[in-house]
Amino acid sequence: MSLKFINPESLGRPRGYANGVLAQPGGAWLFIAGQIAWDEGQKIVSADFVAQFERALANVLSVVREAGGTPEQIARLVVYVTDKEEYRARRSEIGACWRKLMGRHFPAMALVEVKALLEDDAKVEIEGIAMLVNRES
Repeated sequence: MSLKFINPESLGRPRGYANGVLAQPGGAWLFIAGQIAWDEGQKIVSADFVAQFERALANVLSVVREAGGTPEQIARLVVYVTDKEEYRARRSEIGACWRKLMGRHFPAMALVEVKALLEDDAKVEIEGIAMLVNRES
């Protein structure tokens, strides 16, 4: 299985994401449910936006690893935030969290501002799709 990142020059250089990801045959799709910043007791770990982003992303990676994958196999992420201005204002801190957990792997991504998330104290939710190496091949 391999992922090829598609970034047409006509769209300009993307910053922190890929415009498209082509998944080649030989693997299995992993659909990752929306993950928020809660711990094993299902309690939100912090009221801080960046701390919530980091934990939500870590929770996504926990699902990927449990399925036998790595961060580099994530093809797409959708990040839902309750305040896009806070996201913009703290982009540098969020970037540091990203590099700590994902390195320089930037899948296809979307950021969506929503009125609220299901859990009242949640400020960030991240869902994704990964293409994992087929263990039977």
